Amino acid sequence: MRDCIHIEQLEVFARVGVTENERANPQRLTMSITVWPREPFENLHDDITRATNYSGVCAVARDFAADRSDRLIETLASELAAKLLQSFEIEKVRLELRKFVLPDAEYVAVIVTRAAED
Repeated sequence: MRDCIHIEQLEVFARVGVTENERANPQRLTMSITVWPREPFENLHDDITRATNYSGVCAVARDFAADRSDRLIETLASELAAKLLQSFEIEKVRLELRKFVLPDAEYVAVIVTRAAED
């Protein structure tokens, strides 16, 4: 099993929904992101310049979500996973995106897992 970094319930705001009315204003979503860096932790030698910048992962996720308008949370999750793989030295990403839209459910979530193509 490889080393990973996990970010739990990052709050983001995005315009996402099937109807134009639902996409009219940004709505609160949360996402949990797990990334598997290319470099094992023991190879970092306590050097921050060699580590995956998890603050940067959060910033990219927030900015990416804020700049989009998607009908489906599935689309947002899939495209964000691809963006993270492109932006960071990671070999795999797992993303759970939660939307708080149903009155009789705590949330609806989609989960995507993507790996870098070598």
